[in-house]
Amino acid sequence: MGHIGRRLSPFVDLSVLLLLLSTPVAPAQPVARKLPPLVRTVDLDVGQSQTVQLHDGSQATVRLLALEEIRDSVCRAVRRATVDVEINGQAISLVSSTYHLPVTAGGVRIDCPVTRGYTQDNSKDNPWGLVKDARIRLWPADSPLIRPETFVYPAKQRWFASDTQMANVPVFVDGGEVPAKKSIYYHYGLDFGGAEGLVEVVAATDALVVSAGTETLGGYEDTPVSPRYDVIYTLDDRGWFYRYSHLCQIDASVKPGQRVRMGQKIGVLGKEGASGGWSHLHFDITCRQPSGQWGIQNAYAFAWEACQRQYRPEIIAVARPHCVGWAGESVELDAGRSWSRCGTIEKFEWTFCDGGSALGAKVRRTYDEPGEYNEILRITDARGNIDYDFAVVQVFDKAHPDLLPPTIHAAYYPTSDIKAGDELTFKVRTFRTTHGREVWDFGDGSPEVTVQSDGNVDAHNPEGYAVTKHAYRKPGCYIATVRRSDERGRQAITHLFIRVGDGA
Repeated sequence: MGHIGRRLSPFVDLSVLLLLLSTPVAPAQPVARKLPPLVRTVDLDVGQSQTVQLHDGSQATVRLLALEEIRDSVCRAVRRATVDVEINGQAISLVSSTYHLPVTAGGVRIDCPVTRGYTQDNSKDNPWGLVKDARIRLWPADSPLIRPETFVYPAKQRWFASDTQMANVPVFVDGGEVPAKKSIYYHYGLDFGGAEGLVEVVAATDALVVSAGTETLGGYEDTPVSPRYDVIYTLDDRGWFYRYSHLCQIDASVKPGQRVRMGQKIGVLGKEGASGGWSHLHFDITCRQPSGQWGIQNAYAFAWEACQRQYRPEIIAVARPHCVGWAGESVELDAGRSWSRCGTIEKFEWTFCDGGSALGAKVRRTYDEPGEYNEILRITDARGNIDYDFAVVQVFDKAHPDLLPPTIHAAYYPTSDIKAGDELTFKVRTFRTTHGREVWDFGDGSPEVTVQSDGNVDAHNPEGYAVTKHAYRKPGCYIATVRRSDERGRQAITHLFIRVGDGA
């Protein structure tokens, strides 16, 4: 029993009484679900089927027919996992995560967040809690994925404003992937890259604060909560735990035992903790899975839906996830996950780092030199709306796999509602080399700007990112480019898309 409600001695010291009354009540175990989730989850082996009652009372029968996992030649990591399922008698193929959204088939919405290969290889001890071949999630066909009034996008910046690392993608933080590692870290949450110290992180849901930094609410030992100085854990009324990591600042109002409101500022995006030195928000959700274990609830589709609802974009280009390959090996770039509200994307245009170009949702490229490439995708829909995204390609030397090429991360702020003449802050950091300097081309005809980051010598160095300011004088769509080369001449390059309004 907590202190409040306990019979107190009439002789208790007043200061003790005040302390008892102000101490948060710590439950012995996580609170019961007050808000049933809309999603239904089943774990299946190939050949198994299960009938599921959906949240609206309807039923769906799903059978797992087949599983295929394709690995790359560099890291031997799963790059594409496809499951064949039968849902209410209709056969369909689903690609697991890697920026794929639920689809509608057999009268339901359905996706596959994870398959067995991601759990067998992973160096993080099966954070999904999956013990079968694949996990399937289901919603009624006309249902939102998460209750609209209960979830918001957790970072105050534009969708895809910088690099991202979403579920099941092999990690390239800490300077990039490494060829032929014995164990692979598949990312299991959502990483939203951003400008360190500038982007507000907000509570995605109304929730109880279970830990903030190293302060923890008692009674949550058998849960996903793992306190760290840069991390906040909250628990919402669905019984889901939310983790916000790498914060450079935790808001003073966020205390264990208190509740935060959806959309409330809880901290500032940074690169603290096990960030690898690149500034981003790591956001994940954990809940009980069909196995009975705690496991990740893939939040990409929830974040996508929240972004759509809050910002009403007309079009979104998607050239992710990043690719890897050996020099001289063909790599496929795929923009097929791009989206338009009008339903028709009429043109996919690619511009490559070597000056070449191509048309089509999918293109193949061969890179002769090791390095980190960043290819520009421009899409145009039937209404004339345009958007840009960038495909990251890391290329390695097969003869010298230990000589890792440099990588680079850049971000800017603010990322939305930019008007002509507004001063923007640009930040950049190069990894795996201290040689040379970064060179910015802001894409508006202004002179190039040279800066120098620390090369990630100290991941948590508060001055690790090189900072510069720039203002665009005219409205328009701009592509900023920044690059740096190592002592062997191998280059890392990245781009940022900036949309500038007219200020009217």
